[in-house]
Parts: sequence; structure tokens; C-alpha cells
Amino acid sequence: MKTRVLQYRFGGYSSFVEFGSEALLERFVGNRAVVVWDENTTSLLASLHELPSVTLPPGERTKSLDTVSHLLERFLEEGLERDATVMAVGGGVVCDASALAASLYMRGARLVLIPTTLLAMVDAALGGKTGVNFSGYKNLAGTFYPAEQIIIIPETLETLPQREYLSGLAEVIKSAMLGDPALFEILAARVDAVLERDREVVEELILRSVAVKGRIVEQDFTERGGREWLNLGHTFAHALESVTGFEGWTHGEAVAWGIVQALRCGEAAGITDPGYAATATELLRQYGFRCEIDTISVDALIDAMQHDKKSRAGRVRYVLQRRPGETELRELNPELIRGVLNRNLS
Repeated sequence: MKTRVLQYRFGGYSSFVEFGSEALLERFVGNRAVVVWDENTTSLLASLHELPSVTLPPGERTKSLDTVSHLLERFLEEGLERDATVMAVGGGVVCDASALAASLYMRGARLVLIPTTLLAMVDAALGGKTGVNFSGYKNLAGTFYPAEQIIIIPETLETLPQREYLSGLAEVIKSAMLGDPALFEILAARVDAVLERDREVVEELILRSVAVKGRIVEQDFTERGGREWLNLGHTFAHALESVTGFEGWTHGEAVAWGIVQALRCGEAAGITDPGYAATATELLRQYGFRCEIDTISVDALIDAMQHDKKSRAGRVRYVLQRRPGETELRELNPELIRGVLNRNLS
């Protein structure tokens, strides 16, 4: 991929997104830095292997305050000062936990994120949200702390398992629904090329998704308005992940299911255009996402949604769409949600 640099201004922070090859990392060798990997990414990016490092277990259970405490201890052991760099290499779990630790260490160490999953490239690494799960709830503890640099090396996707690749595609589809009709058309017209990871197509998906999110976050860094649109499907998804103990569903699979529920609730409330809901749901089905689930407690899902970060004064606001690019936050009657969920249990 030809080197390309995008610059964003998130609140008082500048954040550079660089697209290119592993050669971009050469400038960090010899610097005061600690690399945070997980067990799936330590074999990648050999140019970073001579730097001090911390290896985390993979999986959602690693996304915890215990992990943040462990990282802070390791930063201290390595003698990191405030101008040293924390470099996170991995997916959303590694990026989110490392970024939270960096934001806390000496009130803010330098941060570089190198996402190695599609999900992290198009979503988790960009925009400055850090976070870990707490008391069974998704991303309940976190800060806003953008990385100085996000380095995207598409070649790292070559070893990504297909299920994890598909998990990232759910966020790509979400980006298309929120603000890029051309991206939606690419996803609909080139299903085979996307699933086969055609390099040019995948790079286009990443660039367009980053552009959608970057534009939205620049306008609302601390999530007081339009940034909340990026949570399309996530209120339902986070509840599903919490209720299932973060097992059985990847984050992207949960988001895809959640998007379908948001479309159906919007349609039931007379907000979402039925034709659009059907088109978007069919696109998710084309990529193999589950739009229904077998058995789950609807009461438990609704209870978990009460802890969503978009709630205000005890009232949950849901991200709904009228049609492509027309997104809004709405409160919904719990009985409407209950009816939709009950009808769509398979």
C-alpha cells in the first residue's frame, strides 16, 4: 500500500493516521518505548522485537482493570518517563486497554496504536476512546485519549482468521450506513471480492471507514452529540455480550445483530424506512451474520441496556436511522423493544 497520511483534530489533540508498510516502524527502533502485544500478534512486525515488551493473553477477558494495573507496573519497571511511548500492537482489546493505561501513566504517556485486525483498523484505534470492561459491563471504565499516531499496515490482515475479519466487516457496514453511500455500494456489489480479501478492495474499505469515523469524531470528540451515532447497533450488541458473558459472539457479530435490532425497533416505532431496513439487513445476511438468535432472556438484555453509556438521567437513548446517512438518538418504549426482541428470537 502506498504510504498515505491523514490528520485529524480531536478536541485538543492531533492524531495522525498513516497507511503503509512495516517500514513506517523503523523510526521507533531505539526510542524509549514499550510494545504491548497479545499472544496472537507477537509474531508480527519483527522490527519491533528489540524493544521492551509486554505480552497479554488474547480475548475479551483481558480487557479489565487488572490488565491496566499490570501494564502500569510494567511501564514503571521499564523506567518509562512521560515522554516515552506506549506502542500497542493488536486488536481492539490490546488497543483499548493499552490506551487507557497510557492515558493514566504520569497523566499521559505518548501513545502509538498499530491495529492488526480489521475491527481495530476501522473502529477501535481511531478517535481516542479508551476502555475496559467492568463488573460485567462493556467498556464501563475509560477515558478520551487519542493516539498521537495510528499506523495501519494492511498486510497484517493476511494472518487474521476469517471469523475475525468478518467481525471487522460489521463495523465497515455500519460506517457505510452512517455516512458513505459509495462504500455501501461497494459492499453490496463486490461481496466475493470483499470475502476473498482482495487487497485493493480491502484498502478502500479501510480508507473509507476511517474517513467516516474521523469526520464524525472531529465534530464531537467527547460524545455529546453526533459521535453517539457511531454506536449504531451497539446498545443491543453490548447487552448481548454482557448477557452471554462475552462468549459465543465476536464483537462484530454482536454489532451486526444489534444493527438489525435497531433497524427493526426503528421500523416498529415508525422511524426507519422499511425498504432501507430490509436492504441493510439483507446485506448483513450476505456476509453471513446472524440476525436472529436461538434462546436468550429478553429481560436480561433489557436490564443490561439500562447500563448503556448513552443513557441520560436513567433513560436509554437508542441510535436509530430513518434512511442511509439520516441518524438520530431516540428513547424507545421498553415494551416496544421487548416485542421486537421476542418476535425475532429464532
